[in-house]
Amino acid sequence: MALDPSTLLILTIALAAAAALYLAVEWGVVRERSLLLWSSGFAIIALGSFLALLRSRGYLLIGIWFANGMLIAAHACFLAGVAWFTRTRLSHRWWLLALLWLVMLCLPAQPWWSRVMLGVQSLMIAAVTLRASHLLRPHGASLSVGAVQLRYVLLAHGLFYVAKAIVAIVPGTLLDLAAFGGAVIRISLIEGAMAIMLIALSMTGTERYRREQHIGQLAARDPLTGLLNRRALKTSAPALLAQASVQHPGAVLLIDIDNFKQVNDLHGHAAGDQLLEALSMLLHEVLPEAALAARLGGDEFVILLQDASTDQVTRLGESLRQGFAHVAGKSFPTPDPVSLSVGGSVFETPPANLESLLAHTDVALYDAKRAGRDRVVVMSVST
Repeated sequence: MALDPSTLLILTIALAAAAALYLAVEWGVVRERSLLLWSSGFAIIALGSFLALLRSRGYLLIGIWFANGMLIAAHACFLAGVAWFTRTRLSHRWWLLALLWLVMLCLPAQPWWSRVMLGVQSLMIAAVTLRASHLLRPHGASLSVGAVQLRYVLLAHGLFYVAKAIVAIVPGTLLDLAAFGGAVIRISLIEGAMAIMLIALSMTGTERYRREQHIGQLAARDPLTGLLNRRALKTSAPALLAQASVQHPGAVLLIDIDNFKQVNDLHGHAAGDQLLEALSMLLHEVLPEAALAARLGGDEFVILLQDASTDQVTRLGESLRQGFAHVAGKSFPTPDPVSLSVGGSVFETPPANLESLLAHTDVALYDAKRAGRDRVVVMSVST
């Protein structure tokens, strides 16, 4: 089967429709808006190519520049999807492209006008596509192979349209836009079909990596508080513990909620869950960025710190104790006060393992409980 323009248009329609359907199905599973925007872009390409095919067969249902304008809209959807994926806010100035296109459609046609229109359209698509590629640039090393591939496919696609814009306005170019003839049109259709396949594959690979990454994060988090779970703490702790030194000691805090059972008995387990969530929010507010916080289970929590002195650990524990007492007393009154007992350990050399460090710290927590609860006890650990 010869790759004439009509055949290439049919191939483009099939590929774009398949890509739109696949991305829509993916969106139905993960509900990531970028997938829906990318699916819309491919759907627009399929529709625009279908209108162009009808025109090439003699069915002049709509002007050729409307179909070409849909190609700009499709790439705008690609840009919007990339912006959503990278959490980037696009400037409203991009809407000026749509306004410029509408103004050009209203201008009177001249014999040379089709070349100018094709050149401007190509530059518009190039600008949108290159911007999408640029948005992925800061994320190339930290995301997936799919994201890097998408970046370079969009870059190559955008540069192709820059070249197409230049060639389109060069006198003597083999170009017959109305009949979809000439070398420029044929090459553009072939490149378009290849770009659809590569862009669609890159987009799905990019989103699949993000989905797997999200699943991994969920597996490492306590579902109620969003803090690390015990397994994730064991994985993350060694790197932090290994940084301990005389100049930059490390620290660990064990936290236990006093009289927590009374909250569940008097106010229900939902109230107990709210109190655990309140403590996790308090931890997020007061802990330094490099700290690790985990829920070991029930009402027991652990914090790992780096570069923390005994005084700093004591102040941090007191801040948590006082803040939590205020929230618990105000929200869930009980016969005995609901408070925090905090045991802390400060170490100047990396401990043998996390379990031994927690065992030392548990002694401090026990001392806090035995001394009457609602207090902070911090000790030094020699290893």
